[in-house]
Amino acid sequence: MPPRFRSLPELLHHRIQSTPLNPAYLFPEGEAWKTVSWAAFGEQVKALAMGLRALGLQEGEHCAIQAPTCYAWVLSAVAVSCAAGVTTTIYPTATWEEALHILKDADIRILFVDNEERLSQLRAHQAELPNLKHVICFEGQPSADGWSLPLQHISSLGISASQADYERVWQSLEPSSLATIIYTSGSTGVPKGVELTHDCWLYEAEGIGQLNVIRPEDIQLLWLPLSHVFGKLFGLIQFRLGFATAIDGRVEKILDNMASIRPTFSQAVPRIFEKIRNKIIQNAKQGGALKYKILKWAIRIGKKVNSTPKVGPLLAIQHALARKLVLDKIRALFGGRIRFIISGGAPLAPEVAEFFHACGILILEGYGLTETSAASFVNVPSNFKFGTVGPPIPGTEVKISEDGEILIKNRGVMRAYHKQPEATAQALEEGWLHTGDMGKWVEGKLQIVDRKKELIKTSGGKYIAPQHLENSLKTCCPYINQVLIHGNNRNFCSALITLDMEAIQRWASQNSISKPELKVHHPKIIELIGFYINRFNKTLAHFETIKKFHILENEFSIAQGELTPSLKLKRKYIEQKYQDILDHFYSGNVLSAD
Repeated sequence: MPPRFRSLPELLHHRIQSTPLNPAYLFPEGEAWKTVSWAAFGEQVKALAMGLRALGLQEGEHCAIQAPTCYAWVLSAVAVSCAAGVTTTIYPTATWEEALHILKDADIRILFVDNEERLSQLRAHQAELPNLKHVICFEGQPSADGWSLPLQHISSLGISASQADYERVWQSLEPSSLATIIYTSGSTGVPKGVELTHDCWLYEAEGIGQLNVIRPEDIQLLWLPLSHVFGKLFGLIQFRLGFATAIDGRVEKILDNMASIRPTFSQAVPRIFEKIRNKIIQNAKQGGALKYKILKWAIRIGKKVNSTPKVGPLLAIQHALARKLVLDKIRALFGGRIRFIISGGAPLAPEVAEFFHACGILILEGYGLTETSAASFVNVPSNFKFGTVGPPIPGTEVKISEDGEILIKNRGVMRAYHKQPEATAQALEEGWLHTGDMGKWVEGKLQIVDRKKELIKTSGGKYIAPQHLENSLKTCCPYINQVLIHGNNRNFCSALITLDMEAIQRWASQNSISKPELKVHHPKIIELIGFYINRFNKTLAHFETIKKFHILENEFSIAQGELTPSLKLKRKYIEQKYQDILDHFYSGNVLSAD
């Protein structure tokens, strides 16, 4: 068993002492990447932590961070922990109302933000936040009243603090001390604050360490939002395992950063893989019939190699040619050194995983909740099955209830929902967390069926898992961006669809549709989407098939309240917003489009 630690700061300082000169972080500075060693990171954390104490932060007080993923985000969060404070996260894309709810509910005393624009918004609402003592900005100048201060100023307050005083602060922490409050996405209601202790995170680091899949010499590219539990997990486990992290939250730079950093592992949400796969396919189609035929042949050969226990000479020659023509070029998009990528946050369609695996890119799906400190299950390179989230990580107990709900017990399970004893009692029974997700075992690995609250029951009594259908349809049709399947208490399923406008524009130019003509309800576009839906329906049971669909003008968005900050559909809100369209589906004869 790995050594046990009392707190995240103790784990961090063990790492610093063990490998002080090894690289800890890389982050973009201009056009280059700056590297920070573990020793240098430790010095920066100490200065900022003691600066926070000099500012008045007391043990157990709550701080929040609202900023995109960047090095300053990590530095701030770790410094709060080493100052014996508690970190709370707010999505950088959150609306003011969502941010205000967290700031008040979590009783935030100090807030970190990334720029003057966000600071100006806070200043306009300062009167609504009497308990918010300071706002610390990653850039800018101090305000005249001292309410807002730049990050560097706080570090300067603690630069001369003694090592002994610093150690006394973080050594006061216990495994049961509260480390973070992370708010749920709010896909099924008002976001709840999940209280996670230091031991919750230590358990995750130990459990993932025991899988023996991440090496000290590895380098990860971390772009996921650190305000989400999935991203935060991979921002912490390196303290236990010692690898380096290249950090840059700019989504548009993911493939550029892959090429320059050449990471050995990374993480992503399924939508990233879907978009890259669709773009590869569309580019091949644009290149002509022969280029598309070669892509399909190469993928087929890659899949055959992956499913063949012993590759014969002919298949080996075909695979070498497929790699040279196609597969290695796709692998090069990810830097060429990727051993695996972890997918989480939403279900990943097996077809997408199989496509990339054929190219030599292994995508390993995992599963966990904010309430379980992220990972509870994960596939590993030596033991994986697409379409499942893998076996439980070491130390996790699992039960499937009589109605199919997944129950989890481990040290990573939350302490409570913040200020919500009734919700806590409903979720936790004798240490078992009721996840709200439905699942089943497949060859010793867990397969997620859907959210319990989101299962559709048709008026004919048939149960349908909408997430599975939505993900499969997006995989089937490269022109669909988002889908909501509707049908609860209805006699058939229907769909609200948004389009991938980049892909549609390419298709339109090939089909002599000019830009002024390009509308989502153009007859040829409705015919195109209808073709893919009809083809998709042939793979489904009759009661699952989509009888009607409507293409929306605009995609679902966070700003319009249709998506959570983690990009999950707010199903009930969307159904209410488009109730007239949905009701119209069921008012007359069944049509293929509306």
